[in-house]
Amino acid sequence: MARFDAVKATFWGEDRHGVQPPLTDAVVQDAERRLGVRLPTSLLEILRVQNGGVVADSWSAFPTDAPTSWSEDHVPLDHMMGIGRHDEQCSLLDSGYLVEEWGLPSPLVLLSGDGHCWIALDYRSCGERGDPSVTWFDVECDTELPLAADFRAFVERLTASPSFDHADGS
Repeated sequence: MARFDAVKATFWGEDRHGVQPPLTDAVVQDAERRLGVRLPTSLLEILRVQNGGVVADSWSAFPTDAPTSWSEDHVPLDHMMGIGRHDEQCSLLDSGYLVEEWGLPSPLVLLSGDGHCWIALDYRSCGERGDPSVTWFDVECDTELPLAADFRAFVERLTASPSFDHADGS
């Protein structure tokens, strides 16, 4: 398991797609007001390095103990949304609309996904001011899988997707 600071320092890939303008305190305060939640400090630390975008290959997968529609042993994290409205790119600010559009439970803040599957901050147990868990939601299969007790623990368990390649090629 990687230490949070080591992951934070190398979290983002070189591709600039999905990157929002640099995060400011005013943007964070506005986002928390709009979302109706307190965002985890560890998430904000990573977004202050780069405000969304493509995740580095070293951290592009989260191991799971249960199979999902994606894989037998992990879920992908190839990108993570930032906070903003740059070039009409999806952002954490779109969570309310996307949760309603895809019929997801609430309150959630969506971190990554494509509509069919999402990784989200899950505020259902902790409330809007608490420290949310991280959950995988598969809309098509109508399933959810708890991933981590909080965002920091989620980040510390991230690994490279190729580390899940099996010797037999499956």
